[in-house]
Amino acid sequence: METKAGDPGAFAHFDLSRVDSPAFVVDAAKLRANLQILQDVGERSGAKVLSALKAFSMWSTAPIIGEYLDGVCTSGLWEARLASEFYDGEIATYCAAYKPDELDEILRLSDHVIFNSPQQIVRCSAIIANARARGETFDIGLRINPMQPEGEVAKYDPSAPHSRLGFPIDQLSEEHVELVDGIHFHNLCEQGFGPLDRTWDKVFDYLEPFFGQLKWINVGGGHHITRADYEREELITFLSDMAEDTGAEIYIEPGEAVALDAGILVGTVLDTGWNGMPVAIVDISATCHMPDVIEAPYRPAMLGEIPAADHGMVDEGEGGAIRLGGPSCLAGDVIGDYRFPKDPQPGTRFAFLDQAHYSMVKTTTFNGVALPSIWLWDSETDSLECVRRFDYEDFRNRLS
Repeated sequence: METKAGDPGAFAHFDLSRVDSPAFVVDAAKLRANLQILQDVGERSGAKVLSALKAFSMWSTAPIIGEYLDGVCTSGLWEARLASEFYDGEIATYCAAYKPDELDEILRLSDHVIFNSPQQIVRCSAIIANARARGETFDIGLRINPMQPEGEVAKYDPSAPHSRLGFPIDQLSEEHVELVDGIHFHNLCEQGFGPLDRTWDKVFDYLEPFFGQLKWINVGGGHHITRADYEREELITFLSDMAEDTGAEIYIEPGEAVALDAGILVGTVLDTGWNGMPVAIVDISATCHMPDVIEAPYRPAMLGEIPAADHGMVDEGEGGAIRLGGPSCLAGDVIGDYRFPKDPQPGTRFAFLDQAHYSMVKTTTFNGVALPSIWLWDSETDSLECVRRFDYEDFRNRLS
């Protein structure tokens, strides 16, 4: 996958030596700018905008998010607890399957609880009824699968053949709709307006018989609304028209768009060598710190990288590129081939762009590799705060 972001913004002028290494640095000013765009979309379209914690759950920024958005969406019990503890506004929870012994608390914490199948709603009906009898108030939703493939990579496409995500829309019936207050679908991944428009064209015919009886429709996430080339005016018109056509309140759940280009991951070159091309070991691990580099796969953009045609470093490796790999024992712990302004030496600092979302929430301590510290910077005031450092005890206490 090609990265859809990578604008350095104010990070072009950030001194990487101001933080330890490795470290995530999030720019509060850029975060606010993204949130202002999302708030504008919500206000002008009439839709409610929720921040997806699965993509960005740096809860020290929750007060900032709460200034602009209508709430958050979560993916299970622990995210719902995090949301209730730190975030303002509504909580919408969707999980591919709920454990019965966790559902009671999820119903208590959430405003919307969205199921993956009508069969699970029926199986959990006693739990739902008991929660309501105790005075808990919440809506029940059903995630449908639009059966409209739009993804660049099948494993990131909810509409891929035999997908486990969502109830196939061609099986939806009146009996199923009677079980729920709203319908949810999520069919996008780092995409513009066109795939959403095509997905709704597919969904429209199936849902039209139920227009007027649905309290809400949630069109999920994957919308790169804060990217410069996103068709925001078209989205605003679309969401407004959707509400008018369906008689339902419309929700949208951006995740990446909240923190797009708002964070970097700072690292340090530890050692260099030659094996048919220049090779460097760095203190950032693809498998531990940026697993999507391996899983997607994709090549993250580097701050200040020199285009191949402009590079003056002379060697026998791919036009001056040096291969960066992490410190773990995994042979495939390779980030990619990059061109530095100068021949990198041990101690050289560098940073990867657009790492606030997903990278931060997916980190692991495989091999005992240290987790990056987390910093909050404000490019408007230049204030810089370390909000979290991790030490050996964090690694030890995950084990037994």
